[in-house]
Amino acid sequence: MYLFPAIDLIGGQVVRLRQGDFDRRKTYEADPVQQAIEFEQAGATWLHMVDLDGARTGEPQNLDIVGRVCRKTKLKVEIGGGVRHRNTIRALLDQGASRVILGTAALQRWGWFEEVMQDEAFHNKIVLGLDARKGFLAVSGWEHQLETTALDVAKTVTDWPLGAINFTDIAVEGMCEGPNLIAMQEMAESTKIPVVASGGVGSLEDLRKLRELPLQGVIVGRALYDGAFTAKEAIEALEG
Repeated sequence: MYLFPAIDLIGGQVVRLRQGDFDRRKTYEADPVQQAIEFEQAGATWLHMVDLDGARTGEPQNLDIVGRVCRKTKLKVEIGGGVRHRNTIRALLDQGASRVILGTAALQRWGWFEEVMQDEAFHNKIVLGLDARKGFLAVSGWEHQLETTALDVAKTVTDWPLGAINFTDIAVEGMCEGPNLIAMQEMAESTKIPVVASGGVGSLEDLRKLRELPLQGVIVGRALYDGAFTAKEAIEALEG
């Protein structure tokens, strides 16, 4: 199981949100490129990045930072936030990203998403981001809730050529009070697409519990930045 250390960006700075609330964010002093280098030096092979400015505006705002991270490290980068067009997907892949995360655009423009997934150039390079409160999907930077459940969508795409599903439980995201293990297990068992879990990790014991589930990896942000454990310790916990 892989550790996906997280770098969320607002205004070029590393931030973390509590429960997806932009008004409850913490900004860290870390330079995003240097932070990525440090994660790589700790043994990480994947990096999860989100352009939160892009998530709100609908257009990526930190493309240059993504490119610098990809050039200065060998990390496999998955990036999301504000991806609404095929040209944006291509631009991010051209910058060196390994996978591009589609959330709001996929869920609100399902026909477009189906067309994207029919393009062989994007096979296994698209991640479907499913962010949910009490099981129901939230979009547009988590500011709008849908009547569709994450599980229903995961079942629908089970045979699609997706790279992964990133499943975030917004209720525990950024709280460091423990992940929703039941929800994560239900998601992982509902689809044949690899699932990456996000939300609530606050201790190495949380990671050890997640390691028992059929997941591809775990996204961790605030716990790393606040010093609950190091990236190296997290990798060791997930690898057993």
